Amino acid sequence: VNVYAQRVVRAMSRDPFFGRFSAPRVEQSLGSGVVVRADGIIVTNNHVIEGAQALKVVLADRREFDAELVLADPRVDLAVLRIREGGLPTLPFADNHNTQVGDMVLAIGNPYGLERTVTSGIISALARTEVGVSDYAFFIQTDAAVNRGNSGGALVDMSGALVGINSAIFSEGGGSNGIGFAIPSEMVRRVVESAVSGGRRVVRPWLGARVQVVTQE
Repeated sequence: VNVYAQRVVRAMSRDPFFGRFSAPRVEQSLGSGVVVRADGIIVTNNHVIEGAQALKVVLADRREFDAELVLADPRVDLAVLRIREGGLPTLPFADNHNTQVGDMVLAIGNPYGLERTVTSGIISALARTEVGVSDYAFFIQTDAAVNRGNSGGALVDMSGALVGINSAIFSEGGGSNGIGFAIPSEMVRRVVESAVSGGRRVVRPWLGARVQVVTQE
């Protein structure tokens, strides 16, 4: 699905009579999402909807729905939305234990507003760390073309199961360089389960330790 987030931002302007003043302006961002439950539960990236005052979801058949935020998890950059519609087609979660480097995958999303764009590639690497998007450090890397607007969209295997949620790209110019990163479906499934069980946030264990690279010193 396509996800549209509206934010009201206040920009400082200057008027020759009134001097500097703050003027409200509506800003809209676009992203992608995945229907994971037939009762209207949708997953996208947290950075797609962060700070939004209004959310809209557009289905492939052009129907539009206002969406409510069920759970936002900025630590893994995931958000769960709900629309008031039932009987929706869904993507099943893939078993990430069976995901291997070299597997064929498809990336589906809304890059630059080009709705329902599909690109193909392979799984380039697993358990990528130091991506810099969130605290979660086990991204799936793919060479399927992923661009701005693909965020929150599906990375699926050849059986149509959800391997991950496309979240970031490695790019100096903003375009696709064949290095994209997706949050594995196992983590996505856990966040969805927390959302539908009534939780407003994901509760995780934590350890008061920090690791560092060992040097001669």
